[in-house]
Amino acid sequence: MSQAVIKKAEETIASKSNYVGGGMEGYAVLALINENGYPTASALTIAKSDGINWLTFATSPDSNKALRVGKNNRASVCIASSEYNISLVGTVEIITDTSIKKDSWCELMDNGAHWSGYDDPNFCVLHFNTESYNLFFADDGSVAVGTL
Repeated sequence: MSQAVIKKAEETIASKSNYVGGGMEGYAVLALINENGYPTASALTIAKSDGINWLTFATSPDSNKALRVGKNNRASVCIASSEYNISLVGTVEIITDTSIKKDSWCELMDNGAHWSGYDDPNFCVLHFNTESYNLFFADDGSVAVGTL
């Protein structure tokens, strides 16, 4: 049963990755620890994903998110609606390698609002690596809890 639930979660995440979602449909909440040891949460668009194994988010190296990751890389991601709750726990790394940044870039970022391109020094990728998961789907009450 848990493999079926994991597959359902992977399909849900994929449907929200690569900037395909509209409105809040493409967002996940990334929770990090701030400098005072308290959790902080930010809604971010999922740039890329590999099932429940990892997700990436676009930001700037001087953003609060990146600065927090630099001090404490433990994190949690939650993707939720009235139909499901996908909670992932793991670590985040800041990626500044141009080839990986290029892979995380998409056409919707070309509007120039935040970055001039994937090689913009003010653009970086937060790479979240899942260590454990808690998955729930309301349609059939299915649940999966485990570690990777």
